[in-house]
Amino acid sequence: MKRATFRLQPVLELRRTEERAAAAAAADAASTAADADRRATEYETVLATAVLPRSLPVGQFLAAMTMLRTAATNASDARALATASAEQSELVRARWTAAAQRTKGMERLRERHMAALRHAEDAAEERAVDDLVTGRAGRSAAQPADDSAEDTEQEHETGEVPWRV
Repeated sequence: MKRATFRLQPVLELRRTEERAAAAAAADAASTAADADRRATEYETVLATAVLPRSLPVGQFLAAMTMLRTAATNASDARALATASAEQSELVRARWTAAAQRTKGMERLRERHMAALRHAEDAAEERAVDDLVTGRAGRSAAQPADDSAEDTEQEHETGEVPWRV
């Protein structure tokens, strides 16, 4: 008996490939977001620990304040980048989740297909057994009738009833 194939198998394989690609993209995005957060935290830590001496000449004071302002800007930019990376990571993770759901749906269709095939095979096997049993019963029912017909013929010819063992 030829086994029916799952016609959507290529689609299922495509969905699995898409899911794997989305998982890799989500891992990359999460790594990028974690790196950006780490850098932002480092900038913020350096900025928080910066201490100006109590007395500085005007030129050095202006240079120090400019450096602190640049460091604050860098820390702010790094934090904004970390936030954007985290948001992007969430979007990529959502795409991965959607791809996984599509794959799962296709796998459920495949399981239904396999269950239907098993059910059809079981039903065919039951029909075959029923046919065998019914065929034997039909032959068994026909055989005693033939024997009884022979017996009655023999009774009429000889007048004796044959013994059966």
